[in-house]
Amino acid sequence: MENGNREIPENANEHCPGPQSESAGKADACAGCPNQQICATAPKGPDPDLVAIVERMATVKHKILVLSGKGGVGKSTFSAQLSFALADMDYQVGLLDIDICGPSIPKMLGLEGQDIHQSNLGWSPIYLESNLGVMSIGFMLPHPDEAVIWRGPRKNGLIKQFLKDVHWGELDYLVVDAPPGTSDEHISIAQFLQATGIDGAIIVTTPQQVSLIDVRKEISFCRKAGIQVLGVVENMSGLRQSISDLKFAKLSDTGDEIDVTEWALNYIKTNAPELLSMVACSEVFDSSGGGAAKMCMDMEVPFLGKVPMDPQLCKATEEGRSCFADQKCSTSAPALRRIIEKLVAAHQ
Repeated sequence: MENGNREIPENANEHCPGPQSESAGKADACAGCPNQQICATAPKGPDPDLVAIVERMATVKHKILVLSGKGGVGKSTFSAQLSFALADMDYQVGLLDIDICGPSIPKMLGLEGQDIHQSNLGWSPIYLESNLGVMSIGFMLPHPDEAVIWRGPRKNGLIKQFLKDVHWGELDYLVVDAPPGTSDEHISIAQFLQATGIDGAIIVTTPQQVSLIDVRKEISFCRKAGIQVLGVVENMSGLRQSISDLKFAKLSDTGDEIDVTEWALNYIKTNAPELLSMVACSEVFDSSGGGAAKMCMDMEVPFLGKVPMDPQLCKATEEGRSCFADQKCSTSAPALRRIIEKLVAAHQ
């Protein structure tokens, strides 16, 4: 079925008025429909600003959303490192942070304290490198601890401004870091970018079922919104750490923790020095259900790969630098690079 230019979802109730109808999500026929909230909150009718967005986005070749069903799975870390990697490949890259209430991208790229400048062409992104520009509400806050307490319409208005007023110039890739879940920001970015030719979404998860349950909902959202799922990344897929970087401890009779790192490392150096070149592996999350790979098979979406939990990657993120710049992220950087190269190859 179709209504105007918007297709009515297959799982819609009978007598659905259509997503663009003024009564969408509010009519009696909408009661109990799984799409009711999305339809009720989505903007209705033609939007004159869409023309400006289409014109602005015409100079952007590829637009990729980075989504997650649950917070704390490393979505923004992946967005930041994806942008670093694409810039290292000599692509022109833009990173747009639409996590209005929790903008972490400025810190993850070492750009805290920067201010947005305006020219006759529009807002200018903050440039980390000549080919890597960043935009975030984090640059607009008077203090990094300032809370953003906004309702949906104001969030939607800022996202629209980011798309129509920011002068990105010629870009090969625009990476959009979205907040977790399927909230107003997701509905807005999907609607605003639909007419501009969005490539699709990468969904980040951790291996355990409590995260995968929400990822299934995210995949369902993408399908309803007409966004292609480019693939799923399983982040924090087991701890991988060099033995020489481990801390060792033992418990006293009273349960106190005693640091024995120096003794343990000296013992290893003396008795088994070959161990110092090895990596200790541990499963942090329960992946007995098959993890993201099995979920992708069940839901028929691409599985892009696993990224291990790497303390060096966490440190690089905290310091706002690329994990590819040196050899410190020896377990996470190669995994991330394989995933990113797979993505780039698919868009050649």
